[in-house]
Amino acid sequence: MKAHAFPEVVIRDGKPVAVIVEIDEYREMLERLDEVEDLAALEEVRREPLDLLRFEDYLAAREPDV
Repeated sequence: MKAHAFPEVVIRDGKPVAVIVEIDEYREMLERLDEVEDLAALEEVRREPLDLLRFEDYLAAREPDV
């Protein structure tokens, strides 16, 4: 079996259309992408002002049987 040089670029009609990578590298890329998306979501949340309620106010507003 011949060892492949990764990544491999798939060419169709003279243009690159896909890239073949080893599965471990692909999984690592997905993990990194997930982390970047999480960080972006966190930054978005941090930009919004917090609407906090004092614990005493929460207790006063909640229904007694909860």
